[in-house]
Formats: sequence, structure tokens, C-alpha cells
Amino acid sequence: MKPSTPGFSFDIVATDASARSAVFDTPHGRVATPTFMPVGTQGTVKTLSPDEVADSGAQMVLANTYHLLLRPGPETVAALGGLHEFSRWPRAMLTDSGGFQAYSLAAASPSFPQRPLVQHAEDGFLFKSHLDGTLFSLTVERAVLVQGLLGADVQMQLDVCPPADAPREVVEEAVLRTTRWARRALSTSRPARQALFGIVQGGCFADLRAAHAADLAALPFDGLALGGFSVGEPIERMHETLRDVAPKLDPDRPRYLMGVGTPRDLIRAIGAGIDMFDCVLPTRNGRNGQAFTRSGRIVIKQAQWREDGRPLDDQCACPCCARRFSRAFLRHLYLAGEILPLRLLSLHNLHFYAELTRGARRAIEENRYAEWAQATLAQMGENP
Repeated sequence: MKPSTPGFSFDIVATDASARSAVFDTPHGRVATPTFMPVGTQGTVKTLSPDEVADSGAQMVLANTYHLLLRPGPETVAALGGLHEFSRWPRAMLTDSGGFQAYSLAAASPSFPQRPLVQHAEDGFLFKSHLDGTLFSLTVERAVLVQGLLGADVQMQLDVCPPADAPREVVEEAVLRTTRWARRALSTSRPARQALFGIVQGGCFADLRAAHAADLAALPFDGLALGGFSVGEPIERMHETLRDVAPKLDPDRPRYLMGVGTPRDLIRAIGAGIDMFDCVLPTRNGRNGQAFTRSGRIVIKQAQWREDGRPLDDQCACPCCARRFSRAFLRHLYLAGEILPLRLLSLHNLHFYAELTRGARRAIEENRYAEWAQATLAQMGENP
């Protein structure tokens, strides 16, 4: 069933085997895909200004519904003009539904009793705030209404994310409940110019994923996402499932792989037909002293960089590399506990991810994606 939300369109520019280059038009601008969305959990990408994130090449960012529900609250954000005005982000934006946070908090509670407990029910999730213990109810309908108040261009349905080691019967129930919730989400009023994406579950059971993708494709979602990956399953198993499932998602809608991942993950998933990605990895790892480069990862605190006068990447145009801050200087600042290297490494990593997806788009449009992917992975020291 073709979606009809005004202000949105999705058009394929080129294909190369399963890989696609496309254009996703939103009310806040055009997004060329494949694309990577930096994660702005609280409405901002940590340590960076909106202009810096935009200058990195990011066309779309993600904000976290769970955290913004707790603080400052969706009503406050709406009263101040919505997330775009509130955060001063000028381009496209997506909000998640809070379902993954319910999964992660519930998974943490048995081992860490002091963490919030989450109760799953047919109606949604009941959880305690990690800030002050306040009890919150997040139903399917509430997730849509909260995201409507936040006002991002794209919102996600509430879904059930089963653990990576869940038995098949548990995954089957998660799929069935997510489908029931999909219909409820679509029946809930949301702003006229806000798209809604459905989420395909099924763990690493390719047959469950394919069947769920077909069920959701029959509903008028504006895009389809793959959730419940990178939650502890072996990476090769995730890649194998993606190869089987991603090409079976409706080709006329954006395909979004949630919460993934490493440069290698992106290259493999783009080859399988994925259009959109988000992950905390480039900025979180940057704040922890790790840089992604064309030649592989650099852990800046290592002694081998003590007297290294080279920038992180000679071919990178990010502010860190263009200004030619040396690896030695970055190491010194990081070990001294300064804030600047956390910002510089985060900026560099976002530039790297943006350039990686730009390179993928060029390769697809020139019908050489497999060659480009193999060469890029080899240069980074990854197994093609």
C-alpha cells in the first residue's frame, strides 16, 4: 500500500545489484541516500553545535523520544516551536519511539536492580524514570502523540524488540505484537506533515523477517525499518540476515536499519539495499578517544602516537584534519582530560561517516559498488 503523507517523496536515482541511490524529500529538505543520521539523544549531538553537525555533511539527525519524554517533556518542546526550533537544527529529523529504551532498560534490570524496571503488556510499556523514579506509561498511541508534539519530520511506531538470544516463540510473539501495534499507530492522529515508519522485527530468523516485512508493506507506512539488530547477536549472523531480508523490503519506500553501526556494517548493509542508518558509534567512540579513518581505527591514547605529527587522515576535510591538528597533540589533550579532543574526534568521525555514504552513492551511480566496497574495506583493514 503506497503511503500518502504530504511533503514526502522517495525516488530511486540508481541501482547496482541490491544497492540503491535515492532521494528522500521531507518538509525540512532533501536527503540523498544512502545516508547516516547522527544521534542527538537530548535534541543535540553531544559536544557539537547544529552548524558543526550540518557542516559535517549530515542531512538528517535522530532524537530520542524516551529521553525527551522525561525531560524537558514533549509539551514544553511543542510550546517552544517543536524540536527543529527548540534545537535549532535546520534539516530533516527523525525521532525513535522509545521501544528500544524499554528493551534496554528491561534487559538491565535483573542484573542491576537499582535500574528502572519495565513492564511489557499489550497496551505498551510501563517504566520508571531513570531520573527520579516517576512512573510513565508509554502506549502505542502515546508514542505517536508524544512524537507529534516533538514535531520531527519522521516518527517511528512503537515496537517490541526481543533479546538477541530469545527463542523463536518469543520472537514470533514480538513480531505479532509489533504488527498489532503498527495498525494502532497508523490509526492514531499525528501532524499532517509528519511521516510514520513501521518497524520490521524477527531477530535473525530470516523467514520471520520476510513475513513481517510483507505484512507491514501492506500498511500505509511512509518507510520501513529493520529494528532489533545489533543487540548482541554475532555480527556475521546479522550481516547474513540482512543479505536475505533487506532486498525483500518494499522497494518503493525508504529502508532504515536502526542502531547500526560500524563502517563495515554500513558498507555491507548498503550492498543489501539499506538507505538510512543511525548509530551513536561515531560520536561516542570519538568522545572515548577513537577515530575512524580510511586506513582503519586510531585509538588516540596509544603511545605510538606520542610524537606523530600527522593529522588523523591526510585526505579528510574535517576541521580537525584541515587544521592539521597532529595525532601527538590530540593524544596529549586527551590524556590531559581536555574537552577539545572529544569535540575534534567526534567531528572527524561524523565527516568520515558522511564521506563514506557519499562515496557509496557515487559508486552506486557509477555501477561499481561491489568494487568500491571491497577496496574500501580492504583499505580499512576489514575483511571484505
